Amino acid sequence: MIEKLKEMKQKYIDLTNKIADSTILQDQQLWQKYVKEHASLAPIVEKYDEYVKVEKDMLDAQEMAKVETDPEMLAMLHEEQLSGKQNLKKIEDELRVLLLPKDENDEKNVIIELRAGAGGDEASLFCAELKRMYSLYAEKNRWRIEEMDGSYTEAGGIKDCSFMVIGKNAFRNLKFEGGVHRVQRVPETESQGRVHTSTVTVAVLPETPNVEIEINEKDLQIDTYRSGGAGGQHVNKTESAIRITHIPTGIIVACQDERSQVKNREKAMNWLKSKLYDYYQSQAEKEYGAMRRVQVGTGDRSEKIRTYNFPQNRVTDHRINLTMYNLDQFMNGDIEEMIEALQVADQQAKLAASDEE
Repeated sequence: MIEKLKEMKQKYIDLTNKIADSTILQDQQLWQKYVKEHASLAPIVEKYDEYVKVEKDMLDAQEMAKVETDPEMLAMLHEEQLSGKQNLKKIEDELRVLLLPKDENDEKNVIIELRAGAGGDEASLFCAELKRMYSLYAEKNRWRIEEMDGSYTEAGGIKDCSFMVIGKNAFRNLKFEGGVHRVQRVPETESQGRVHTSTVTVAVLPETPNVEIEINEKDLQIDTYRSGGAGGQHVNKTESAIRITHIPTGIIVACQDERSQVKNREKAMNWLKSKLYDYYQSQAEKEYGAMRRVQVGTGDRSEKIRTYNFPQNRVTDHRINLTMYNLDQFMNGDIEEMIEALQVADQQAKLAASDEE
């Protein structure tokens, strides 16, 4: 690990010099590439410099202890060595996390697809509440929500919807939300007070507008229709909404947020690229079917990554066995603790995998 860190430190120094080179500055694309690489290496180099300093201080204390005769000074030097060893271990652990492979999609915007599963009207109502939860969380992070498509019920629920969360690290923070979300509560229409179980499936995709995906126009079926809003109201009276079907894969995207058919088509094509990117990347790893089933499943009550139990004010993530008793706050977008716990669990899994290699 130390040799790798030394190489990264040298690369960081080289990049520092390149960024300051006036000839490179004239090529803005190359200069920005170097700036981005430099910024990605900065936290690793800073932590490595801290490691080198602590190690040097510890070795200096060892050398001084060899010739020191004063008991009090010896005790202090031994304490410094012990503290140095503990600090080195802590910094080593931090460096191992920093050296884990980065997900190239982490900084991207994220597309979230929600679909009411088992439970009828109650599932649709919870689907709308999940959308609100993610919207409030995005608002807390000063991210922007961009609607893409939706199908609503008369009662204010959502049968299915898609929207984009626009902001730095949006995908990094929300990528573990994919899967079946199960809700347990007493519906307002339940006269006997029985708890009902419903589900909503969530799929999470990084936005990949600039990815090179070859799409043959002959493989596309493009339909236009009138945009419809909540409660059956029409957003406009022209056929501005777009639905695109990619025939070879069966992937369908629809966009009705914009009044302009041209803008809706552009949004839908970008969304299709993201879904095809996810599809082909997963196909290459021979895992697409399994991954999609893990994220979306069938919506059956028995499939779940998280349970929202309203009578007990409890939310449980079954992947990491974390239970929190603040469901009321959670539904208001206070989901940071859960997200951080999932990120830590992911880091630990990656560290364990790297140790086995």
